[in-house]
Amino acid sequence: MNGQDAEIQKALKAQGNLPRHIAIIMDGNGRWAQQRGLRRSEGHRSAREVVRDTIRACGELEIDVLTLFAFGTDNWKRPWGEVLSLMQLLRDASVQELSELQKNNVRLMVTGDTDRLAKQARGALMFAISRTADNTGLTLNLAISYDGRSDIIHAVRRIAAEVERGVLRSGEIDDAVFARMLYTKGLPDPDLLIRTSGEMRLSNFMLWQCAYSELWFTPVLWPDFGRENLYEAIRNYQSRERRFGRTGAQIHTGTADGDGTQPGGNGNGLVKQVDLSAG
Repeated sequence: MNGQDAEIQKALKAQGNLPRHIAIIMDGNGRWAQQRGLRRSEGHRSAREVVRDTIRACGELEIDVLTLFAFGTDNWKRPWGEVLSLMQLLRDASVQELSELQKNNVRLMVTGDTDRLAKQARGALMFAISRTADNTGLTLNLAISYDGRSDIIHAVRRIAAEVERGVLRSGEIDDAVFARMLYTKGLPDPDLLIRTSGEMRLSNFMLWQCAYSELWFTPVLWPDFGRENLYEAIRNYQSRERRFGRTGAQIHTGTADGDGTQPGGNGNGLVKQVDLSAG
């Protein structure tokens, strides 16, 4: 981090209401490679430095959680050669980046169906997770072999099983109970969702968790994504007003619930809502 970068981070922190949880759909690796006459796998490997620097920047900004959508369930449909290359990249990165994670006090975790991963990739990933489990800085959550619909179905099945066993009554099921059954149990919902490469869709990513996330899209392909793009997204987030279904007047007076409490409940300040719900 150079002096100019330090000043930018200082200004972002001074502004306040930094997102607690940033999620990124890392898109455009294949197109980046094809534009340069390279194999798609080279695009994935070229993005490693971008991932590393994004993790560093979020740690320096004291962001609590960074989720990276690394491999979706639908990505298993891609040509086997590309899938194999991604599994090898996951294995290599889990081993080679471990010292970097430890140095920066990053706790690694994974969200998704890891049983489908290649044996060596899964072993290396689980080893890195176990070695960083006691770190207290940024939580790096890798969404791997993950999709939002399967996450919801998985949660429904867990709830149904508890109801069948008599552990849970149907009348006790609410948002909090459902959230505990998701793969992301224990994590706050993303405050800011970034997608690169110009695509403007969620692509089946964290459909429940992103119900109130602020969405920011950029045409920049993921291997070209830099700190300046991350900071631009955060500035945009800070300029918005999150209302969570309430009016602006309720937000600014702080009396949305009639008792003077601040709505939203996530301590992240006030930013404008891009809401996926009907409200």
